[in-house]
Amino acid sequence: MKISSLDKLTGFDWVLKLIGVGIECVGIAIIVAGAVITTVIFIRGLLRERGLGDCYQQYRSSFGKAVLLGLEFLVASDIVSTVAVGLNFQDLGMLGLLVLIRIVLSFALEVEINGHWPWKGSEMAGKLGSR
Repeated sequence: MKISSLDKLTGFDWVLKLIGVGIECVGIAIIVAGAVITTVIFIRGLLRERGLGDCYQQYRSSFGKAVLLGLEFLVASDIVSTVAVGLNFQDLGMLGLLVLIRIVLSFALEVEINGHWPWKGSEMAGKLGSR
């Protein structure tokens, strides 16, 4: 998004658009920080000879959680930014498509991290607790 497009907005719309950009920056920062921090922890674990398998599983889980959190902020940004402009069916369709894509990504990451569907969480916890 170009900053010059903010020049055409006035009043409350401009504030909403600015808030949307701010939330988007937070989401991107979370993903980038998550990548850097989890990579440093992964390399440190390898240097301490914890084993590649353990380090890799922790790396995938931690990085996936950072990406999930960043995606939540990006979805919120899309919603706020879309509300800021005059809604038409094309904008609404684009928002719906973006949210749908990010929801599918979130579900895929959730399954990758936990190894089961999100709604199976309590069932899986019961199985693990009975062992």
